[in-house]
Amino acid sequence: MSAEVATNVSFENVVVVYGGTSAEREVSLKSGAAVLEALQRKGVNASGYDPRDNGLVGLEQLAPSVVFVALHGRGGEDGTLQGALELLDIAYTGSGVLASALGMDKQRTKQVWSAVGLPTPESIMLDEAADWSAVVAQLGLPLIVKPVHEGSTLGISIVKSQAALEAAYREAAQFDARVMAERFIVGEEYTVALLGDQVLPAIRVEVPGGFYDYEAKYIANTTQYHLPCGLSSEHEAELAVLCQQAFAAIGGAGWGRVDVMRDNDGRFWLLEVNTVPGMTDHSLVPQSAAHAGISFDDLVLKILQTAGGQ
Repeated sequence: MSAEVATNVSFENVVVVYGGTSAEREVSLKSGAAVLEALQRKGVNASGYDPRDNGLVGLEQLAPSVVFVALHGRGGEDGTLQGALELLDIAYTGSGVLASALGMDKQRTKQVWSAVGLPTPESIMLDEAADWSAVVAQLGLPLIVKPVHEGSTLGISIVKSQAALEAAYREAAQFDARVMAERFIVGEEYTVALLGDQVLPAIRVEVPGGFYDYEAKYIANTTQYHLPCGLSSEHEAELAVLCQQAFAAIGGAGWGRVDVMRDNDGRFWLLEVNTVPGMTDHSLVPQSAAHAGISFDDLVLKILQTAGGQ
């Protein structure tokens, strides 16, 4: 879908929804505040709303003509808010119910990608009764353990020994009842932002510690974001097409971000999709947009203009 104004959507009363009650609340508050300020600088009649206290009732009382979804994590990025807005007949930014729910579920996203022939690392679901030695035998070491329904790398661990696997599972289980182990791809990490039918320049992420965790994403200033990413034009075009296919496979709309690894043989592997990416000063989508000549304020306005296109 093109990042153009949806003719059937009124922007007379825009409400930015952010905060919420998920583990990503603090990041969402920063994203939402940045989005709100950008919209107001653009002359849009916009206000902010944190549903933590008064939920949907409070949002409905504001009578928004359109909602800019800046609510990360469960309750905002997983299809529940989108479904409620559909029932209330309120236009909103980003992906619809199905794509939001799929995108929030890393394991089912991978199943969809595998079903349509897109490359994604092998994974196994874990539980208390898991055979840890069998997991290691199948996926090898090191491997990644992650909560299925969390973002911002919350609860994720790199496991380098079988002895550390059960502890990593218990750490992830603090964030989610569903936990997965995934084959670890040795290589370079890339992230690709999509805005309507436009693929923004890929970013290569380099972390001194080798792990792009919560601190590296939102706190540390040592993480390096390479723009241009260093790929040849041919390989960056290949990556762009792959990410478009990955986003389309889950039914993504409006805008999003796809995270990818490139192994030492030059093969790309899809990790996950973000249907409500971060919009903080450390976030990747604004960096990619800036490299493409799109200011933060213009980026926010373009995202708003995709509302109602689910």
